[in-house]
Amino acid sequence: FQSHVVTVSGMDSLFGTAAAAQKCCSGAASRKTAKTGSKKCKSRSARYPKASNNPPYLPPEVSVLWFICLKLVNPTQYRFEHLATQMKWRLQEGRGEAVYQIGVEDNGLLVGLMEEDMKASLKTLRRMAERVGADITVLREREVDYDSDEPHRIAEVLIRKVPDDQQFLDLRVAVLGNVDSGKSTLLGVLTQGELDNGRGRARLNLFRHLHEIQTGRTSSISIEILGFDSRGEVRTAVEIEVSKHAILTRSEFTTENMHLDVFCSLCSAPFLHCKMRPLSLLSAGTTREHLGLAMALKVPIFIVVSKVDLCAKGTVERTVRQLERILKQPGCNKVPMLVSSTDDAVTAAQKFAQSPSITPIFTLSSVSGESLDLLKVFFNILPPLSNSKEQEELMQQLTEFQVDEIYTVPDVGTVVGGTLYSGICREGEQLVVGPTDDGKFRELTVCSIQRNRSGCRVLRAGQAATLALGDFDRSLLRKGMVMVSPEMNPTICWRFEAEIVLLFHAKTLHKGFQVTVHVGNIRQTATVEALQGKVRLLHLSE
Repeated sequence: FQSHVVTVSGMDSLFGTAAAAQKCCSGAASRKTAKTGSKKCKSRSARYPKASNNPPYLPPEVSVLWFICLKLVNPTQYRFEHLATQMKWRLQEGRGEAVYQIGVEDNGLLVGLMEEDMKASLKTLRRMAERVGADITVLREREVDYDSDEPHRIAEVLIRKVPDDQQFLDLRVAVLGNVDSGKSTLLGVLTQGELDNGRGRARLNLFRHLHEIQTGRTSSISIEILGFDSRGEVRTAVEIEVSKHAILTRSEFTTENMHLDVFCSLCSAPFLHCKMRPLSLLSAGTTREHLGLAMALKVPIFIVVSKVDLCAKGTVERTVRQLERILKQPGCNKVPMLVSSTDDAVTAAQKFAQSPSITPIFTLSSVSGESLDLLKVFFNILPPLSNSKEQEELMQQLTEFQVDEIYTVPDVGTVVGGTLYSGICREGEQLVVGPTDDGKFRELTVCSIQRNRSGCRVLRAGQAATLALGDFDRSLLRKGMVMVSPEMNPTICWRFEAEIVLLFHAKTLHKGFQVTVHVGNIRQTATVEALQGKVRLLHLSE
């Protein structure tokens, strides 16, 4: 499954990144285009040749999500059907999303189209989207230099269609940062749709315990939902709940073609043991230690510098430079990209999907609302990191569901929350859960399934959900267990070998050293029995 990390850095607690934005080449194009009519859209997979006089070129494309077209003007009926079939396939490969770049030649040259041709091409694109049941949104348009008296423009258009076997498109984003960096406040502002009053009002709905309200610091993990409709308009968690009921009454607002970002807000620094389990599942953050965890887990990250309303512009710039230095250090080798405009946000989302080294940086305020719209644009078009083929391969494997949370719900019984790592899980399916204290696995039945607070009948690999287990004895369950297909014939182990890198530690690692092992969502104490080829292990700084 795909997951992203957003690391929040408050102005009063600095950690790491920088602002060196990668931009598309610009310059004057010396070519004219004589061809008219529609031209076949092709996805780019090879590096483009370097042209003379530095004409504008798009960078090489890796993601299957982004496609280029020169123009789509008055295609024949046969050609139109072919283009619509192409779009349907691309949406399937992009798991419901694709971006078309209009006015770009097959080799990446930014030629642009005159206004009349651009309108005709967008009209054709809308017809294609209607044919396959998708929606389109123009992300951005811009003029390009061209040897002509009339202006030429290029456009990027987002095509979105929820696959037939899904209710919505969703991504999971883990939010991690130091204490008082503004994590909960930012999520409250994003998911509730109202700015903070400067005293933490926006975060109150995220708190789960009385002591969290009293101290203003979270000690538990909370899940929040931010949605975007087909036009890119933000839908808060409240509106999404309303829309689920509105479908039954045929209201104008439904969850069709909706893109959901599911945020996992992790606790503050004093509760690091609470962070580690979701980190292994979803992401990691911005302090040096958190950044090291993200590197070890190979999870892509982007950074939010919050509370910019409390300091001068120069302080923000120094913070970004400090982050840049940390991200560029050997062993990290990230490419920071400061996002300061809508165009930057679109480009950041595109590059973020293409290269794990790209690290977008946002500077914003949850009180004044500064640059919040840029973060929303980024979330709206942030594509999944895995394609349909990779998910299909996971779905072909036997069922494995990792248990993260355990609840008792009145009139429902025992409920577990977690992530399906492989296979497919259906209502009524028979699974085994364990290992129990005696090292065994016990049979159970999945009575019902809910995803993002909405019922569903089928759960697929990479999706998070809650499963109702009826009258299954809750005392037999604990966090870290797995629910698997009986065909897997699961076994347990007490010893294992691991290849490790010691990032940060106050002491050396040696035989007999006691550690806490985090494997997926499992946290277990263990003892180092032997170090092959070494007597002790030092951390990298030594």
